[in-house]
Amino acid sequence: MDPSTGCNECIKGTIHAGLPLGTEETIHGLNTYVIGNRTNPRGIIVIYSDIFGLLLPNNKLIADAYAKSGEWLVYLPDFFNGDPAPLKFADVAIPVDASKQSALAKYSGLLARAPSIIMWMSRHKEAPTNKVCMDWLEALRRATPPTRKIGIAGFCWGGKYALRVTREANMVDLDGKRVPLVDAAVALHPSNLVLPGDAENPVVPISCGWGLEDIGVKIETKAKIEAIHAKAKEAGATLPEIEHRVYKPGRHGFAVRGNPDDPAERKCLEDSEKQALEWFARWL
Repeated sequence: MDPSTGCNECIKGTIHAGLPLGTEETIHGLNTYVIGNRTNPRGIIVIYSDIFGLLLPNNKLIADAYAKSGEWLVYLPDFFNGDPAPLKFADVAIPVDASKQSALAKYSGLLARAPSIIMWMSRHKEAPTNKVCMDWLEALRRATPPTRKIGIAGFCWGGKYALRVTREANMVDLDGKRVPLVDAAVALHPSNLVLPGDAENPVVPISCGWGLEDIGVKIETKAKIEAIHAKAKEAGATLPEIEHRVYKPGRHGFAVRGNPDDPAERKCLEDSEKQALEWFARWL
């Protein structure tokens, strides 16, 4: 898929019920949803959301779930600088109960709103989006005590950047040493990947989650990334630990916008949350 066209599956899913418990404040120049242990956290978890950003309650509820143990300080920055994809898509693209929406209503609604999503994509091209993400993470790294580790969890649109920040090329100079922007990463249904680039030369542990029936991010992407890493190892490279988990049915957005009233989709939601928390507990 041409990244400039976006991913139609990225705007489908379910808005979850619940009242987010965190607050929004300015962190390193970006409006950021903050929740968790501010006093003595075990580590910091940064969430890079899907295209709906802070407007979608689901993303804040994920941050709340990560912070629930009291171990972590969780940041959900508005990497879209106040311009996430409009939630009016929710009326047709994220119905509470998709079974009550006809195929005609869904696709005619998406077609009617296509111009606005295309315009949104044009405002969030790769180079400036990448700069906002990397600059914010560098500021966080420089402001964080060396003994406190940082993890990133990226979903859909944000999954691409969760992988990208692990690369050797994005390390920064700090106190006379080259250090990675984060210490561990989780990427769930990462969309619009540019391979091999986005998967090359990782320097921190990575956990990836893929949907078996994901029509937005094909399951074959997993094998492509595994092949890139296998080739690097054959050439003598030493890579960090990297794991891949597969979800069924795992439709696109399963870790954010799965339907909790559907047992199979609820399991994807719960297991992907567990995947991330287990990874951070291990590496942070």
